[in-house]
Amino acid sequence: MSASAAAPANPQTVASPLLSVKRLRIERRTTEGLQTLVSGIDLTVQPGETIGIVGESGSGKSITTRAITGLLPPGLTATGEIRYAGRSLLGLRERDWRTVRGTELGLILQDPFTMLNPILRCGRILGESLRNGGTSWFARREEAIRRLAEVGIHDASVIDRYPFQLSGGMRQRVAIAAALARDPRLLIADEPSTALDVTTQREILALLRRIQVARGMSLILITHDLRVAFAMCDRIYVMYAGSLVEVAPADELDTEPLHPYSNALLLSEPPVDRRVAELVAIPGSVPSPDEVANECVFVPRCQWAQSACHQGSPPLREVVPGRSSACIRVEEIRREMTALRRQSAQTVFRPADITPRNQVLRAHGIRKVFGGQRHPLIALDNVFLEVREGESVGLVGESGSGKTTLSRVLVGLEHATAGTVTVGGVSVTDWRKLDRKDLATIRRTVQVVFQDPYSTLNPMRSIGWTLAEAITTHKPDARRVDREVEGLLDAVGLPISYAQRRPAALSGGMRQRVAIARALAARPRVLVCDEPVSALDVSVQAQILNLLNRLRAEREIAYLFITHDLSIVRQVTERIYVMHRGRVVETGTTDDVLNHPQDPYTVRLLASAPTAERDWLDGTR
Repeated sequence: MSASAAAPANPQTVASPLLSVKRLRIERRTTEGLQTLVSGIDLTVQPGETIGIVGESGSGKSITTRAITGLLPPGLTATGEIRYAGRSLLGLRERDWRTVRGTELGLILQDPFTMLNPILRCGRILGESLRNGGTSWFARREEAIRRLAEVGIHDASVIDRYPFQLSGGMRQRVAIAAALARDPRLLIADEPSTALDVTTQREILALLRRIQVARGMSLILITHDLRVAFAMCDRIYVMYAGSLVEVAPADELDTEPLHPYSNALLLSEPPVDRRVAELVAIPGSVPSPDEVANECVFVPRCQWAQSACHQGSPPLREVVPGRSSACIRVEEIRREMTALRRQSAQTVFRPADITPRNQVLRAHGIRKVFGGQRHPLIALDNVFLEVREGESVGLVGESGSGKTTLSRVLVGLEHATAGTVTVGGVSVTDWRKLDRKDLATIRRTVQVVFQDPYSTLNPMRSIGWTLAEAITTHKPDARRVDREVEGLLDAVGLPISYAQRRPAALSGGMRQRVAIARALAARPRVLVCDEPVSALDVSVQAQILNLLNRLRAEREIAYLFITHDLSIVRQVTERIYVMHRGRVVETGTTDDVLNHPQDPYTVRLLASAPTAERDWLDGTR
């Protein structure tokens, strides 16, 4: 059954929406005056309906739902109208907000750690959500066990564990159980599956939809993954720079977007069924609402912009029945947008055959065991892998499959229990016994790009200082370090002026470019990229993937690309290793493995990759 089964046959004909937002404006007071974050948006949610809010980071998605739930950070104010079941929510006292959030509105966040108290056991967390005057401790415990079973946790011992003792998927299930504890009529899920691998993602989203249908609950889903939005939602609101630019039924938006921004988002999605020569990336980044207050908000990045687009902010208007767009030229450019999508769908890129070259990175019989003899955890079990000069190799699998542990062993951040790692001709059985010369050779040969660049960049140092340190670390006698810093910034597509900035002043995509530049400072022969784009918007993700492909062609760098996203591994690799429970279960060319999987686990991974079809969540595809 689809999510729409719980919604009215035609939600727009229902007279009284469960949630109605009109002219919502959110502002921040600064020393220079008021700064606009959200600029006058309208939306509705009908009983039992699922709506999606999509857009890049900085578009205003999350802050809008914070206003709806009364959780705006200090210093931010919301004006306009927010009505829930006919009741006005704006202006409520915090005590009244707690009642509304406790009994009517549920909230699930991307990171369950922000929702679950780390010093409380899961049973206590659920018990506090369920607590009422006459309920005994034993009754609350039994109800907590029942609620965990509702979200697919049938191990009653989980209520006695702390959140940090659970996997990411289990933590998210506990967070969902806590959000549903008081049976809200409207659930808001803010990127609930972004940080999860594909199989866990599908399980969590299918769980949400199943519970929603069973309860007749309404759902607001915030996501930057359009395929997830199309599979889950009845209607979709597209936000950009604090404004709504398009509203449409999900299936119609998937078939034909009616705004250049929506069209660009769809084009940026990496296809899972084929490789393209270059992903379509939206140039630039999302501006602040005040920067584009008197023109179309998308005009600085729109290829169809004309002088008329600069003459005032276009209203959101109905273009066809049930569909609205804020583009004044949509009727003129509709065919051109369709042609672009059709051309993109027909593009297939076949990488040239790579002549076998020297081996640059090799794992031979790697075994890694955590814990003692009484309770050993085998993280890696007799793993073999190799990367040759100039090639790109993918390493895929679910969380817990051993991907990251293997990468850490390959670069010396973990010590293998058994087996040998060979890097640049240097064989290692114990990193602690390497002499300084061999260690320096390895560091010059292989570098790492991590998932979260912010955690690897010193927030107190400028970008230029960080890159200069990397240069002098690998080449102590370097001269004109400033020129080499400029060269690294240019290589990753950043202006030279960014050398004076600190990480906090950069977007996520810009920080990842800096992390890549720092890795390039060693002039490595291979980059180990550990989920380098999983936390980025699709448009920024496309920019980074195009950058990595360009750098590889220019510098003949080899990649070991670690990801759980099969559409991404398709775009950047020629060979692939599939890992499951610490073992390599399948390997071969990327096309062969993804087009003709042999191992049942690989088949399951491919079936879990998001698609726009509803039956993806049902597991019937």
